[in-house]
Amino acid sequence: MLQNRFKRILVPLDGSLNSIRGLNEAISLARQCNGTITGIYVTQNFPPKLARVLRTFRANMLKTARKIMSHARTSTARHGIVFCEKVASSTDVVKTVVGFAKSRKFDIIVMGSRGQGSQHAEYLGSVANGILHDSKIPVLIVK
Repeated sequence: MLQNRFKRILVPLDGSLNSIRGLNEAISLARQCNGTITGIYVTQNFPPKLARVLRTFRANMLKTARKIMSHARTSTARHGIVFCEKVASSTDVVKTVVGFAKSRKFDIIVMGSRGQGSQHAEYLGSVANGILHDSKIPVLIVK
């Protein structure tokens, strides 16, 4: 029944333990469905004047993104799952993830319930909650 349902799986990653749990659940789902996984990491986009000042900070963010994607690629490869990656820059993580999922026709988004966002975020986390409400495709939230 699941075998043909979720072939293309999108996993938002930020390096948190919950995003890794989401990746692990996506690996399990991909193995059952013979699917592929795409990891997406969204970095903060800065205005041009501020971007020049924060060049080193941005370079560190991209280095972190590459490290997280490398870990995800290794984890999926151990299970024989094809992994693709996308690093995007945006001021709105929710719209970026939902828009990417829609434009690339993913079957499901699998994500952790709380990531690196504010400690005062809602119960699910502000990004998870936003994606859950904005997405037209199924969303699996892992706690």
